[in-house]
Amino acid sequence: MAELKLSDTRDLTRIERIGAHSHIRGLGLDSSLEARAVSEGMVGQTAARKAAGVILQMIKDGKIAGRAVLLAGQPGTGKTAIAMGMAKSLGLETPFAMLAGSELFSLEMSKTEALMQAFRKAIGVRIKEEAEVIEGEVVEVQIDRPAVAGAASKTGKLTLKTTEMETVYDLGAKMIEALGKEKVQSGDVIAIDKASGKITKLGRSFSRSRDYDAMGPQTKFVQCPDGELQKRKEVVHCVTLHEIDVINSRTQGFLALFTGDTGEIRAEVREQIDTKVAEWREEGKAEIVPGVLFIDEVHMLDIECFSFLNRALENEMAPILVVATNRGITTIRGTNYKSPHGIPIDLLDRLLIITTQPYTEDEIRKIIDIRCQEEDVDMSEEAKLLLTKIGVDTSLRYAINLITAAALACQKRKGKIVELEDITRVYNLFLDVKRSTQYLMEYQSQYMFNEFGNAEEDEANVMIS
Repeated sequence: MAELKLSDTRDLTRIERIGAHSHIRGLGLDSSLEARAVSEGMVGQTAARKAAGVILQMIKDGKIAGRAVLLAGQPGTGKTAIAMGMAKSLGLETPFAMLAGSELFSLEMSKTEALMQAFRKAIGVRIKEEAEVIEGEVVEVQIDRPAVAGAASKTGKLTLKTTEMETVYDLGAKMIEALGKEKVQSGDVIAIDKASGKITKLGRSFSRSRDYDAMGPQTKFVQCPDGELQKRKEVVHCVTLHEIDVINSRTQGFLALFTGDTGEIRAEVREQIDTKVAEWREEGKAEIVPGVLFIDEVHMLDIECFSFLNRALENEMAPILVVATNRGITTIRGTNYKSPHGIPIDLLDRLLIITTQPYTEDEIRKIIDIRCQEEDVDMSEEAKLLLTKIGVDTSLRYAINLITAAALACQKRKGKIVELEDITRVYNLFLDVKRSTQYLMEYQSQYMFNEFGNAEEDEANVMIS
């Protein structure tokens, strides 16, 4: 009965909040790095995705460390989506750190320290060590519970097998507790670290593949191990340089990672860690994994930050820097000089620039289809057509924001499918930028601290037209 209750319990770790880019699963490229029209949540931007795919391949091959990429395009053309697609395609082993340019000015540390920490979060260290492990398929778990409370602690036996042998191990109280915590049962393939007693569940044996329907699609099936049960195996740990920095610079050690109170880290600590990592690399115990640092709103950085980035990219352990901006020719923050994208020319010269184009009407329609599916909203074809036209006339972001609002309006009238009337209702309730600007121009005299001049009026007229 206990097992039945456990299986009915909701796994809270699997509940994910629907975000602006939660539908992105990758870059949507085929094996020859050609962009599919609609794939992995990505629509359109084929040239930009293909360019990002080439960068991604160079990252995987370790040929582009210390380089930088600029994603440039108008607002709402999928720059952040491409960066998220790159992150998903890289996998869990490659570090990916994300930062908005404006964040640096609100942190309780210097701008260059915040950038240095972000850089080191994007540099992974793959540490190798040999360990003795017992690896096999669980045949049976027997646990003998004491008949009387307060008697001797629980004991038990664990039967493991490989393709060539089968052995019974006696279990102590700690091992029984560890097996219970990992929910190990017969048919699981497990690995036990002899030194620490840590149990790792590798998956279900292929011989139990008939259990698929009962276990669910997330179950991983693996082959029954061959050879000896006890073997020496190379264990690989992946950590970032920032995590090593924090552990070595705080009295509370690794607990600082959970509290988030990392503070400024002294340069001497980083130098010692870099020296140690260099030793491990020479001995073959570790290797550097250059990850990706994504800085959105890069035009918000000032000349001091840009100078730091220039120098940091020359470091041999620098990650791949991906920056994004929606600015044209504008002033470099901290100076009186203008430059393309608000980035100094010397840094622009280092960047591989990928441009994004405005979405076509057909692409907007496909994105709306994907977002309706992601947000679990049933919408009629006529409503989707109207929402597409709204997206073309206003902006894609505004059209996407109306999806959930229209679904709530549909629920209010006890409907099952979002219709034209629901879209019209929320369109009238929530203004887009053009209508909001028009409203301000009409009633500008009634607002406090109004500073609307002739030049601003001309700009507003251009925005509305």
